[in-house]
Amino acid sequence: MAPSIEGCAAVRAHLLSKTFGAQFALRNVDLEIQAGEFVTIFGPNGAGKTTLIRILSTLSKATSGDVIVEGQALGKDSDAIRRKIGVIGHQTFLYENLTAEENLKFYARLYRVQNSSDKITELLHDVGLETRRKDQVRTFSRGMQQRLSIARSLLHDPTLLLLDEPYTGLDQHASEMLTSWLTRLRERRQTTLMVTHDLERGVDLADRIAILVRGQVVFNDLRSSVDRSTFRQVYYDLVEKHNRQR
Repeated sequence: MAPSIEGCAAVRAHLLSKTFGAQFALRNVDLEIQAGEFVTIFGPNGAGKTTLIRILSTLSKATSGDVIVEGQALGKDSDAIRRKIGVIGHQTFLYENLTAEENLKFYARLYRVQNSSDKITELLHDVGLETRRKDQVRTFSRGMQQRLSIARSLLHDPTLLLLDEPYTGLDQHASEMLTSWLTRLRERRQTTLMVTHDLERGVDLADRIAILVRGQVVFNDLRSSVDRSTFRQVYYDLVEKHNRQR
């Protein structure tokens, strides 16, 4: 594995595999995410990126292999692990007929967040939705819903944040606001794993970059070791090379 930046692993996956019938979605994946590290995983459609996020978020079970999240083995205490994880995806997991505030109050009760009122106010301010707290989510743009989804995912102070294609469906303005917020999280040293097709934004946000092709990690290195100007070609070359090995 590539060298770490913090020395304390928040996530360790070893020989992780997932099959659907005879088809491998993940094949012997080794991955380590250090505490405070922002890792971006790139890959084409069908590479296994969403499957990996689903396994790490306890929404799916691996066929084989081991995963340790925050010192706990995945599958042995899923409830405890879920309380440590925040998930942001192209699905917002928001209730459209509830207001922004009501959505966050619902998730605060679900996660047993104590004295949640101040926390909700703080998060709504941070994502720029404080003046819309009493408005129903169905009146929000896609970008506003995604920002509220960020607030939802951070409500219980997760130690690990998982992002599954968070830029999907966002216009340019909403994408820029999301990037600004993710940059703030990176500066706060929030441990984060993002899977995305967005090469430029994914590279710029990352401390570490990996590429997943046909369920296998084919590249894993520190962002500081990557030449941004040539990474797009490196990515396409690796995807083509490993797709030819069918």
